[in-house]
Amino acid sequence: MKFHTDYLTFQTSKREEFVLITDQVEQTVKTSGIREGMVLVSAMHITAAVYVNDAEDGLIEDIKEWLHGLAPDKDYRHHRTGEDNGSAHLKNLILHHQVILPVTNGKLDLGPWQQVYYAEFDGQRRKRVVLKVMGE
Repeated sequence: MKFHTDYLTFQTSKREEFVLITDQVEQTVKTSGIREGMVLVSAMHITAAVYVNDAEDGLIEDIKEWLHGLAPDKDYRHHRTGEDNGSAHLKNLILHHQVILPVTNGKLDLGPWQQVYYAEFDGQRRKRVVLKVMGE
């Protein structure tokens, strides 16, 4: 089995931002030379997430609204540490920090509407995502 690792770096302009990263993941798969296997896409921060869904602006706004309902901005006990990002930690738990995607014939093997997103909930500073392609 072969392995290939790349990193994506983000510094979002807003505290909360959703970034389409499908093209970068596809490029990493291509660069890896791996024909059959999988790619792990994992946010390396506990206030960010990676998910797969449709790349449609209305849906992204619906996801934001849904997350704000489940993890609203309020005074969390976590804030007693001097932080102010309690809701960002909870949003990470809801969407999760990573996905594993199939690689078939040297390409990312997604369904017709599936796209890969990086979701930032405590941005405006440098963050990373690790891409680990595994296979033959």
